[in-house]
Amino acid sequence: MAVTEPILPGPAQALASLLDVPEPDGVLPLLWHWLYLLDRPAQADLGPDGHPVRGTVLAPPGPGRRRMWAGGRVRTPGALRMDEPATRTSEVLAMREKEGRSGPLTFVTVAHRITQAGRLVVDEEQDIVYRAGSALDARPDDGPEVPPAPGEWSIEVTPTLLFRFSALTYNAHRIHYDRDYSREVEGYPGLLTHGPLQAVAMAEAARARGVEGALEFEYRLVAPLFDHQGLIASAAPGEQTTTSVRDRHGRQTATGTLRRMA
Repeated sequence: MAVTEPILPGPAQALASLLDVPEPDGVLPLLWHWLYLLDRPAQADLGPDGHPVRGTVLAPPGPGRRRMWAGGRVRTPGALRMDEPATRTSEVLAMREKEGRSGPLTFVTVAHRITQAGRLVVDEEQDIVYRAGSALDARPDDGPEVPPAPGEWSIEVTPTLLFRFSALTYNAHRIHYDRDYSREVEGYPGLLTHGPLQAVAMAEAARARGVEGALEFEYRLVAPLFDHQGLIASAAPGEQTTTSVRDRHGRQTATGTLRRMA
C-alpha cells in the first residue's frame, strides 16, 4: 500500500502548538512523520472502537480483538523536508500468536518506509498487539506524587490534548477521547494516553537536549498510562540517549533508546 502527498507545514505547526515545543524549520523532527501520509478509511470501514476493520494494511485478526501499540523502531537516514512531496509504502512483516494472561494475543509488525526525491528518509517498524476483549491490568495510583526533577518535562494530559493529538494523527480509537466508552465498554479507569504521544514526548525531550539529525530510535510501551496520571518525559544524552516516560507517581510507562546513525 502506497500513499503520496506533499509535506505541508500546517500539521507540524499544529503539533508544535499542542506540545508548546519549537516549530521545525523546514525539516521534520524525529517521529513527526506520524502527522503525514496517513490512512484515511471510510467511516463505514470503522469498527465499534473506532479502528478500521477493512480497507487498511493492518486489519484486526478477528472480531472483538482490541488493538494496542506496543513499541517500534525508527531510522531516519535522511531529512524529511516540508513543502516537498513524499511517498509512504507499508506492509505487514510478521504475525505471531501467543497466549497471555487475558487470553490470545496476536503480535503484528508493520513496516513503513518514506521516500522523498527518490531517497529513503524514514525506515520504520511498528509493533502492534491485538488482545482479547478484557481490560488492561491498570494499576491504581500508588503512593505520593514524585515532582518533576530538573531536566524532566511534565505535560498536562487533558481530554482536549488527547483529542487534538487523535485528530492530528487521524486516530479514531475511542479510548483516547470518549471517556464513557473507555470506562463502560473497555473497562479502563480513564482515557488512555496514546503510545505514539509518549514516544513523541521522549523524542522531543531528546531534541531539547540537542539530539537531532540522522537517528535510530527504539522504544517500548511498558505499562498503560491514563489521563489522570500525568505524563513526565526525560532524556539522558550520552553515547546513546536513554529516554523514558513516567506518571506523576514515578511509575514508568515507556522507555526508549536513541543512537546517532553513522
